[in-house]
Amino acid sequence: MPKKSNHFKFLLFAFLLCAFFTSTISAGNIQRCDTLIQNGIDALWKKDHVKSLELLTEARSLAEKNRWYKQLFLATNNIGANYYNLLDYGEALNYYLESYTIAVKHLEPKFEMVVLNNIAILYSKEKNYEKANEYFKKAYDIAVENKDQLKIGLYAMNLGNVANETNRLKIARNYFKEALPLLKPQPQLEILAKMALAENDMLQGNTGQARNVADDLLKTTKDLSYNDVGISLLLVMSRSHLKENNLDLATDYANKIFGRNPNLETKVEVFELLSDISQRKKDFDLALNFKDSIIKTESELNEIKNGRVFENSRVKFEMENYKKEIALKEAKISNERKIFYSVIAVIAVIVFFIILTLRNLSVKHKQKKLIAERNEQIISLELEKEKSDNLLLEKMITEKETSSLLEQEKLKNEIEQKNRKLSAKALYLSGRNELIEETLQSLSKLPEISKDAHLVSHIQTLKGHLKTEDEWDNFITHFEEINQTFLNNLKEKHPKLNANDIRFITYIYMNLSTKEISSMLNITPDACRKRKERIATRMELPSDIHLYDYLSTL
Repeated sequence: MPKKSNHFKFLLFAFLLCAFFTSTISAGNIQRCDTLIQNGIDALWKKDHVKSLELLTEARSLAEKNRWYKQLFLATNNIGANYYNLLDYGEALNYYLESYTIAVKHLEPKFEMVVLNNIAILYSKEKNYEKANEYFKKAYDIAVENKDQLKIGLYAMNLGNVANETNRLKIARNYFKEALPLLKPQPQLEILAKMALAENDMLQGNTGQARNVADDLLKTTKDLSYNDVGISLLLVMSRSHLKENNLDLATDYANKIFGRNPNLETKVEVFELLSDISQRKKDFDLALNFKDSIIKTESELNEIKNGRVFENSRVKFEMENYKKEIALKEAKISNERKIFYSVIAVIAVIVFFIILTLRNLSVKHKQKKLIAERNEQIISLELEKEKSDNLLLEKMITEKETSSLLEQEKLKNEIEQKNRKLSAKALYLSGRNELIEETLQSLSKLPEISKDAHLVSHIQTLKGHLKTEDEWDNFITHFEEINQTFLNNLKEKHPKLNANDIRFITYIYMNLSTKEISSMLNITPDACRKRKERIATRMELPSDIHLYDYLSTL
């Protein structure tokens, strides 16, 4: 048996050890995957796309293998963001579509709204503003439903940008005003909103105000490379000067953009802007050169965009979205059916339990009634037995008390009998002393006594009998045997008493009269009374307590 117990303990320990190491390894792998994703995102913001794609692809493989859907979503979505920044919109949409599927199937709505926003940005880049507005609005609605203030601000800003592009300037301005206070915790996003608002001012003809905002942002913004903020602000400055016909300043700000390494799409915008400026300057040859640059840049851009793949991926996304809507409708119908059947099942179960409960209550009531009757009989028998036991106990107690009283009475009688003997002996001593004293008094009256030496010797002998202590010692010995601790208690409570006082008190305790005590002590009754008072004073007794009554308590 001990061997089996030890074997079981060993297996339990091994199991716990394996579970501990498994959980530790799993936690370590998740942490490594999160680190890869974060490093990949950092590389993305630094535009080191090769490194970012390597890190995110490794993280995606690890997450897919272990079914960590949150990490899988983040890795896939950010791979798409890399391709977006590389202007490969077709490949970007493929990864966005995959991350959208992961979000819908396995994650919370907040992940779905992130990828919806990315897909809307792609539509915006393709100038399909209607679809861009639709998916930005879906992302915005999910953010509002989840009360995610930062995301509400971001998606409101994106909706405002689309409204700017479609010349719905008042609607755009309302979105920007909603976004600005919500984006304050993120200064870089707040700058984007302010920049979009400046562009809105420019589109409405408030070129001076737009240029002032853009110029202020150019001077105060620390990181102008974030999301190409510097390039966008320079475009606002150049276009505002163009609208005011400040052609040289417009050209200067446009040329400054090339110093910030713009992408192909931005180059197309700058070439178009410079072409417009050249036409206003009547420099048509330069304007044609810029038009050639536009054609060449757009050609390069179209090759990169992989238009056919993008179109196919877009169709797939639309189908996925359509399937999702159908699935939601079917799920809703299915849930309604399930709820209906569940309600019926619950009602049936409740009715069944009510019937079962009533039946059980009836059975329990009968059982309780039967148990109560039996309990009454048992209690009745127990009471009878207890009553009989009490009577027997009372009888035994009465017998013991009677026996105890008889024993006490017997002892009391024995003590009284012995005390009577002692009293008799004491009285005998008293009578003897009186006889000797009377004899001595009679003899002392005879004159011839003093002449007879023989008689004088006898008189001395009699006096010796009066002074002997032997009878007293014998008396005390017998007294202590009979009255046990009386003398000890007396000496303990009154240590000032001497031997003569104790002798006197003993006679009082035996209830001898003053005459008898004076006779035994060979003193006068008056001296005996005074001695009694003196002893009471020495014992510090109150005047209202008699000495004999106090001695009886000892």
